[in-house]
Amino acid sequence: MQTQDRSVRFNAGGVYVEADVSMPEDAVAIVLFVHGSGSSRHSPRNQFVAGHLHAQRLGTVLVDLLTPDEERADQFTGHLRFDIGFLTRRVTAIVDEMRYEWHLPCGLFGASTGSAASLVVAAKHPKQISAIVSRGGRPDLAGESLSTVQAPTLLIVGEDDRDVVDLNRRAMARMQGEVRLEIVPGASHLFHEPGALEAVAHLAGNWFTSHLGNTGSVRP
Repeated sequence: MQTQDRSVRFNAGGVYVEADVSMPEDAVAIVLFVHGSGSSRHSPRNQFVAGHLHAQRLGTVLVDLLTPDEERADQFTGHLRFDIGFLTRRVTAIVDEMRYEWHLPCGLFGASTGSAASLVVAAKHPKQISAIVSRGGRPDLAGESLSTVQAPTLLIVGEDDRDVVDLNRRAMARMQGEVRLEIVPGASHLFHEPGALEAVAHLAGNWFTSHLGNTGSVRP
């Protein structure tokens, strides 16, 4: 399937962050990848999943939530990647720009602490986010926002990532909206085992295509 690929800069609350946008010609929705600890738009795992989504007529935005200076500082302290409020503000600003650029249903694909930020954004802006997928995420860090998330949410965790499985089960019990937990057999936190990431991509693609609808057009 033909995709239009380009690099963009989003104004994320007064600072500019880099992103890679891939848009199938007949895209019906768009998915923002909200990565977590120590990751970036160049993550091979996210790029793999994004490629699978393109085949299902879903556009993708892979973004660096931190500026280069922030990333360098965070490598030593980790204070930003675990600051859910900070990440939430960044994601909200990016989603606002996306809605101005494209008239398409929007989904969020979160990983690690990015999953928590995705859930908080969805809770605060229920009309803007239509579906969420979390890969190896920390939804528990979304706190009180969990009970008000309306967007259908899929939690994907590796079977061998036992502590995170438990955290996802507890978070799921606090959620009132549509939520499902999928445990990938034999997979660890990074899903590097043969077939594990393929399973993630398949589950995410099915979830988004089922919940993001099949109408919409790209804004000129």
